[in-house]
Amino acid sequence: MNSLLPIVIVLVLASVYGIWYVRSRGKVVIKAGKGLITAQMIDADLGSRATLVQFSSAFCTPCHTTRLLLEDVTAEMSDVAHVEIDVESNLELVRKLDIRSTPTTLYLDARGHEVGRAIGAPKRTQVLSVIAAIAN
Repeated sequence: MNSLLPIVIVLVLASVYGIWYVRSRGKVVIKAGKGLITAQMIDADLGSRATLVQFSSAFCTPCHTTRLLLEDVTAEMSDVAHVEIDVESNLELVRKLDIRSTPTTLYLDARGHEVGRAIGAPKRTQVLSVIAAIAN
């Protein structure tokens, strides 16, 4: 019986971690005006209302899905821009903005302040609700 205790403990800890990991991926964390990102930093113009900055890598499968979703959402909104940044080519920016995994999407207001961040592939409803919350 004592020999099974370590296995049970490992299984419980792994299950708890797995549940946390699945629930935290893609969830948008709202930030109160943290950080300023300029058009020069991302080498693209900011949207007049909002900008969605997606950090991706070539080997990341969810990055492709996220790109398609964000392109589809922003295609209907002329005041919202979508910018995709390759993490491998922009390591200095990745370190400065504390990007730890791909895909990571930053939600910026018109002035370039980070108002939200999604780690992992976000859902359409989450993206639309964050954009709607950003004031004109």
